[in-house]
Amino acid sequence: MSIFDSLKRQVKSQLKREASKLVNDAVQNIGKGRNHSETFSFSALPMRLDDLKALPEASLDSAFKTTALTVLALCRYETDPSAALEMLDFLKGPEQVSTYEKQFIAERLKGKGYKARSFLAGATPENGYQPTTPYTITVSENPYSFDNENWATLYVTSSGADDPRPIKLRKKPSTGQWFLNDIQCLSDIRVPVAEDPWA
Repeated sequence: MSIFDSLKRQVKSQLKREASKLVNDAVQNIGKGRNHSETFSFSALPMRLDDLKALPEASLDSAFKTTALTVLALCRYETDPSAALEMLDFLKGPEQVSTYEKQFIAERLKGKGYKARSFLAGATPENGYQPTTPYTITVSENPYSFDNENWATLYVTSSGADDPRPIKLRKKPSTGQWFLNDIQCLSDIRVPVAEDPWA
């Protein structure tokens, strides 16, 4: 074997390693850099589960739709907690809202129903978080939202907070539906101006 054959073989081997590395890096970065968002409009807020189920988004065939409906259900909590929890049960699919989750939601929203409304367009601390109609919700992803197969973390923006708030979802592969997994968007926000002693 000549020295040229040996060099040729080494170069080929090196090229294969480099190509393999490039392919692996590309696969690892699929979806990275995306900042897609979807906006949903509703003429009315659902009052009970049947109203929610009647919406086209109730197909739950995208994580974005399920996130938007989660916000609608949370908006109902202030006036009818049991109707809100019934809607959330539906959005959780094969699971139900746990006792711990019920306590968490009650703790976060009791006397602070404006938190849920703050995710709707037009709601601001200055107007007591009263949204405009039609009710509009924008749901966004970041480059890491779909990093784990069958899981997603999407974001909704509160007009009373500086950073978008997460909602975690899980896909059921047999139906292709996305279900609510964890409500992580209910941290405190700026209080309505009318309730702020320092305003």
